[in-house]
Amino acid sequence: MPRYALLATHSLGQPASDAGEDVAAVVQLLGTDGEPEGALEPVTRDRIPAVVAAIEARGLRWVWDRTGDWYPSLLAAGVSVERAHDLSLCRNILRFSTSADETAYVDSLRRQDPDAADGPPQALAPPRPPENQGALFEEAKPATAAAETLAEEFRRQLEAVPRTPRGRRLQLLLAAESAGAVIAAEMRHHGIPWRSDIHAALLRDELGPRTAHGVRPARLEELAHLLRSLLGDPALNPDSHQDLLRALNRAGVPAKSTSQWELQEYTHPALKPLLRYKKLSRLLSANGWAWLDAWVADGRFRPEYVVGGVVTGRWASRGGGALQIPHGIRDAVRADPGRVFVVADAAQLEPRVLAALAGDRALADAARGRDLYQGIADRGFGGDRASAKIAMLGAMYGATTGESGRLLPQLARTFPRAVGLVEQAARHGEGGGEVCTFLGRCSPPASPQWLAAQRTSSAEEQRRADQAARTRGRFTRNFVVQGTAAEWALCWLGELRRRLRAERAAGREVGEVVFFLHDEVVLHVPAAFAADASAIVEQAAAAAAELMFGSIPVEFPVSVATVDSYADAK
Repeated sequence: MPRYALLATHSLGQPASDAGEDVAAVVQLLGTDGEPEGALEPVTRDRIPAVVAAIEARGLRWVWDRTGDWYPSLLAAGVSVERAHDLSLCRNILRFSTSADETAYVDSLRRQDPDAADGPPQALAPPRPPENQGALFEEAKPATAAAETLAEEFRRQLEAVPRTPRGRRLQLLLAAESAGAVIAAEMRHHGIPWRSDIHAALLRDELGPRTAHGVRPARLEELAHLLRSLLGDPALNPDSHQDLLRALNRAGVPAKSTSQWELQEYTHPALKPLLRYKKLSRLLSANGWAWLDAWVADGRFRPEYVVGGVVTGRWASRGGGALQIPHGIRDAVRADPGRVFVVADAAQLEPRVLAALAGDRALADAARGRDLYQGIADRGFGGDRASAKIAMLGAMYGATTGESGRLLPQLARTFPRAVGLVEQAARHGEGGGEVCTFLGRCSPPASPQWLAAQRTSSAEEQRRADQAARTRGRFTRNFVVQGTAAEWALCWLGELRRRLRAERAAGREVGEVVFFLHDEVVLHVPAAFAADASAIVEQAAAAAAELMFGSIPVEFPVSVATVDSYADAK
């Protein structure tokens, strides 16, 4: 019996029949091992939605190269799919995963990019999709070659996942990553409800009336004039970082940057209006009138999410800044009449993930039924929550100097397994090794250049090499925690979608997921369904933890708020 259905492009959409029909795609049914079952079915462009809908009713999982190539147009035609396998996303995971078998396919992936990322800032970019895969991915000549090539790659991906406990976790990761791509396309299709009139009013209140492109709005121009006066520089351009630094230095403020954290160390009458200018300038450039014109249409903001856009597995966005909606404009995110937002936030997700990864029962106990940071404080910091939070964040993110460094030994004495896990990850990274998440996403290997630099004999070069090693260590320290938290969030999203689809199949109108940010999910639901949606969100979180970790004593609570405006959720 077929288990999968492959959807592939048909030789650049060239006509393939005697009648000259425009065959845009081919469909191939595949068995449990990925082997073809039956003949390729050519599909004309206008029939793709109907063919997909008919096959979807059979409960098969779709296989395609990239979800974004197919799913948006299917959604626009009113067709949704239950499950998919995204070859490109799975390809990126298998390239570096040590949980995958050392097959010829995996080896070919790893040989595509010998100069791997060594940590930030390169680590912020996802691995590049390979342009080809050797003989397997040579340019297609026959009309069916695209489908045959993708079917062959799918079989090789299945073969690369071992039938072991680690392999089962890796298989869950591949499924969750693919599900994330489906959910991302659906969120873009639904869009985030957005009131342009409220957004414009917020801009007018903060910046003044709209001006022509390139002309400072009134509030910014007033602040620019004030800064010139206070800094004694009539020609000052406050949009120029270098101009500002020179003016500040001449005025007795020896700052090396204009960051808020550095400027707060000094006292000068120009600093408060300067920080206000910077805040308003960011609002204008990031979410001003030009942004509103470009990104909001028909009452919806439709960002393009990039699944796995960060090397740890976190999502990114392409254009529009969807993952950074400032608090100042969140009031423009308003539910439609008769609907509300159900906003769910996974509380203190990363330290809870650390407790699960390390099997640290003491840390799990500290988090049970309460604020995790307060639980840490009560166990090892005399009830001082602020110190407990600084210590834990420092341990996870590598801030091991200053106040964090001072507090870290106490954290290590109180929770040795948790601190030991991130310390081991840091040491492994400093030595050039790779680290992996719980499900099997692994950090890129150190490049040959990085490894060569570590073998230098020059004192100055050794200093730079040591700094590079520490940077890589900070990256690998957090990789295991942030990456596993991203996996939990993917499982949460997938469970949430599955439960909402079950409600919809039972004839209940339940709304949809419209926004996702690392550990926060926003649903747009009928007001009458709000309580049910809140319960489903919480149940999905518990199911995600069980799916990943099994039965463990670590709790993954979510806080849920029902609001009309996104601004009221925090």
